[in-house]
Amino acid sequence: MPTLRDSNPRHLAALVAVADAGSFGRAAELLGFTQSAVSQQIAQLERAAGQPLLDRPSGPRAASLNAAGLAMVDYARRSLARIDRMDEQLDLMRRGLAGRLNVGTFQSASAELLPNVVGRMRRQVPDIDVRLDETDDLAELIREVLDGDTDMAFTVDVEPDPRLRIDLLGFDPFVVVAPAGEGAGPITSASDLEGRALIGQPHTESVQTMIDRRLIGAGIDPDYSFRFQNNAAVQSMVRSGMGWAVMPSLAVDLDDPGVDISVLHPPLRPRAIQLISRADRTLPAGAEQFAAIAISVGAELLRTAPAADV
Repeated sequence: MPTLRDSNPRHLAALVAVADAGSFGRAAELLGFTQSAVSQQIAQLERAAGQPLLDRPSGPRAASLNAAGLAMVDYARRSLARIDRMDEQLDLMRRGLAGRLNVGTFQSASAELLPNVVGRMRRQVPDIDVRLDETDDLAELIREVLDGDTDMAFTVDVEPDPRLRIDLLGFDPFVVVAPAGEGAGPITSASDLEGRALIGQPHTESVQTMIDRRLIGAGIDPDYSFRFQNNAAVQSMVRSGMGWAVMPSLAVDLDDPGVDISVLHPPLRPRAIQLISRADRTLPAGAEQFAAIAISVGAELLRTAPAADV
């Protein structure tokens, strides 16, 4: 019975090289092998796969990946990338470093929390190599932790889950951002937002969905004129007078003189900022220090208790 367990990384590297180079000869040059060696490696991979991976037309035309080959080359790239990451980790150990900590994060946490956390990590445990991966897809951050692709991740409003260790860092309130001189004062009521053009992120973004649900729960029907992926772009459009925005406090430049910032009354329920890791996994060196520092930074920059129930 054919099985990919009979293949090895050299076979996968040969397939990727052929796909990238466009021919066996150029692939051999890339890999430093003879053309016959590359052909043998591809043949061994095809035996393990139980089917041809390339169409080999007669005449001068070059071989090309068939449907199975296209699927296999995608698998090969992912497998080789994992091997490369392991090589990097082993190299760190060979050079006397304690290890690497992979942390997932999202946009506003990267802007406000992470500089403080990573800065203190470098001072306290300089031998830990912290790698960051940012996405605003909160569900993806959870998946990457559960799948083991990241060791820890900053998240928002994650419900208790026996698979996860969840450290609460604090609460991030939502604020109203208006052009300077146009704000309703330090407190904005729901009626101040009704019928007003709003600026936000795409409706598919996790945080934007969270904001909209809270606004609707407060009796506000949001009407968006512009949507931008980047928090700074949203605030810039507000500054230019194109509308108002409801944003998490962490996502706002509070020192921007071009905008007025106020709280909504009654206030929206703030989002809970968390650091998660997999409950059943032994974390790499430095993880506990990272969590402790994150909790300390959260106590300094975030609220320690929620202020509303909407």
